[in-house]
Amino acid sequence: MFTVYALYSQKFNKIYIGYTSDIKSRLESHNVYAKKGYTLKYRPWKLVYSEEYSTKKEALVREKQLKSAKGREFIWNIVNNL
Repeated sequence: MFTVYALYSQKFNKIYIGYTSDIKSRLESHNVYAKKGYTLKYRPWKLVYSEEYSTKKEALVREKQLKSAKGREFIWNIVNNL
């Protein structure tokens, strides 16, 4: 299984969209273990949205959709209704 997910940093009002085959480990990486990269600068992150797919290809297509303007608008609507 592959998970497409969106994270939100309330402290910095930022979102992050990605995909993974192990959501638990990936969230730990974003919040604890990462030593470099975008998500390191905006900790802590909260999982605000996720979808599961059976193939990596499906997950990559959906991740790309969520990273588009309309996809980001969709995620921001979720964040704004928390």
